[in-house]
Amino acid sequence: MALRKKIAAKRKPSGKAREAGGKPRQDVNSGGSAAAEEIVRPTGDIVTRRPKLKRKIYNRELATLHQELIKLQYWIRDQGLRLVLIFEGRDAAGKGGCIKRLVEPLNPRSARVVALGTPSDREKTQWYFQRYIAHLPAAGEIVIFDRSWYNRAGVERVFGFCTDSEHREFLRSCPEFERMLVRSGIILIKYWFSVSDDEQERRFQDRAHDPLKRWKLSDIDIQGRDHWVDYSRAKDEMFYYTDIPESPWYTVDGEDKRRARLNCLAHILDMIEYEDVTPKPVELPERQQPDAQYQRPPRTEQRMVPDRY
Repeated sequence: MALRKKIAAKRKPSGKAREAGGKPRQDVNSGGSAAAEEIVRPTGDIVTRRPKLKRKIYNRELATLHQELIKLQYWIRDQGLRLVLIFEGRDAAGKGGCIKRLVEPLNPRSARVVALGTPSDREKTQWYFQRYIAHLPAAGEIVIFDRSWYNRAGVERVFGFCTDSEHREFLRSCPEFERMLVRSGIILIKYWFSVSDDEQERRFQDRAHDPLKRWKLSDIDIQGRDHWVDYSRAKDEMFYYTDIPESPWYTVDGEDKRRARLNCLAHILDMIEYEDVTPKPVELPERQQPDAQYQRPPRTEQRMVPDRY
């Protein structure tokens, strides 16, 4: 518990704290001097919109979280734990960027991202959850599902890729399936990334006109623009049946991508009690001394990549 308080203190610096140069340190939640704005949604919910988090603050906090994520991975490997993280949400809500920052500092040998494509003809004849089971973690592993079995409650439901009967069966079976996973010892954490329709539209337009981001727009994403309300209804129904005590949903406000990433990574660290078992610095042995009988071949005999930069 003391370790948890120490970590939290690093994440939430006091507004009066000062950096090494003596300059006042900004509160992470302020993002700058501009005032926060309260927005009343059609549902009556009041949402506070803070200014976009400045990159300097974001990079500083992300570096701290990355250090803690490394400690968490070492702890999971040391204790033989199994962690499953599910990332779902609106198109362009920012889950892909969060996953990228999550795995960035981790050892890929024991932390992997699973993003399955359209099921094959053979997989369509299997038990629905069967193709996902093959990707569940072994001891000491972290598996991140970028979209998951919840496709049946979302895109499949909205576009009619499953029957009403299959959808009803999923809503009935999914809670029991997840209870089985939890009872088996798997740590299961589910995230839903939410974004307003205005911000989603802005990101869609950005992707449509930026060649570097255009690949993010699939045909389903484009067709989904006509199904905003249908997706909302499907999500509400999904939450109603699958937001269970054993594996509840946690919603991430994705309006500001930087804040969303930090908030999600910090929440993952808060969800798992861990200790620092980082290995001690390694003393490297002396490197083998050159052998007079070995002569390295000249570079002229090798195909070198052109030195353009």
